[in-house]
Amino acid sequence: MRQVSIVGIGQLPVQKAHSQSLRQLGATAVRLALADAGVTKLDALYSANMLADELQGQKHLAALIADEAGLAGVEALEVGAATAAGAAALRMGILAVAGGTADVVGVVGVEKMSGGAATPILAKALDAEQEVPGGATLLSQNARLMQLYLDRYRPPAEALAHFSVNAHANAAGNPYALFRDRHVTVQDVLASRLVSPPIRLLDSSPICDGAAAVVLAATELAGRLTRHPVHILASSAATDRFRLADRPDPLALAAAGRSVAAAFAQAGLSPADVDLFEAHDAFTIMACLSLEAAGFVPPGQGWRLAVAGEIGLPGRIPLSTMGGLKARGHPIGATALYQVGEIVLQLTGRAGPCQVPNARLALMQSVGGAATTVITHIFGA
Repeated sequence: MRQVSIVGIGQLPVQKAHSQSLRQLGATAVRLALADAGVTKLDALYSANMLADELQGQKHLAALIADEAGLAGVEALEVGAATAAGAAALRMGILAVAGGTADVVGVVGVEKMSGGAATPILAKALDAEQEVPGGATLLSQNARLMQLYLDRYRPPAEALAHFSVNAHANAAGNPYALFRDRHVTVQDVLASRLVSPPIRLLDSSPICDGAAAVVLAATELAGRLTRHPVHILASSAATDRFRLADRPDPLALAAAGRSVAAAFAQAGLSPADVDLFEAHDAFTIMACLSLEAAGFVPPGQGWRLAVAGEIGLPGRIPLSTMGGLKARGHPIGATALYQVGEIVLQLTGRAGPCQVPNARLALMQSVGGAATTVITHIFGA
């Protein structure tokens, strides 16, 4: 298997509602990534999206974006894994290059959540026969996890609010973040309205639109395409029991633990080597549980890192360094590609006010559904 590197990135500002169409957003992100990589052609394009077939009535999105971006004729395929779709598409692009079937590949994620009611569609990531009829949504399942965590570990009332505070503080330095102008305090989080107890509005990621893309290349070619390639050291995916009710311990995030263990084994690394962690913080509780599942702290201790400021930019394990899903925004299919773009900026010293000092290695996890599918990537400068 060949080594794979990132040689170009492209991202659009996350907005509550973009004026561009779905195809225009995707094609614009692809063109930006191509220009950044200094290439005009791709061997393949993989796209990620979750909601377009229902909100925009559009399927076959990869081929549509390829055509709109001037890449007609290229292999163009859609990849899905619910809310982890972007990471799944990235993994397929990595495998194509690593396996030698392509030398230069594009991966694009796009979502226009403003096109209608997203919540009932997102619930389709759950069991349509045994969970959804009872009213389950991704919001309610995460609320269930958060209440279970509070009951079991009894953290201080304000402890988990620090995750949202950190994300919004970091978003202030990211020009692409939806909430780059919003300052949030612990008191603001605790005063925000309950949306599904105990989850409050500021514990949740927003409805938004966005698109981001990356260009991958065989590492042996990367040096000829860019002065600052970022290398992909590991890619892994794992699943848990589909329903929360069937899991021996829902708080253990078994898929996250399996996925990250496999990634660390691939790269020959451990949590102690990681300089920054881009977690799937769609909900506060998921950021906390991800820190624990990844091995940074024992179960029940993730909140302590947030309270102590250890997830800040100069902290022990910087988290959501450019706003994360809460403050940059979570346009589902595009989210992981935004995270990759931000990691590239961090590892090449171009993250501006969000820069993590001496960042050389980054961990990224993406969560599909209620942590049913978890995909982990490790990147090195």
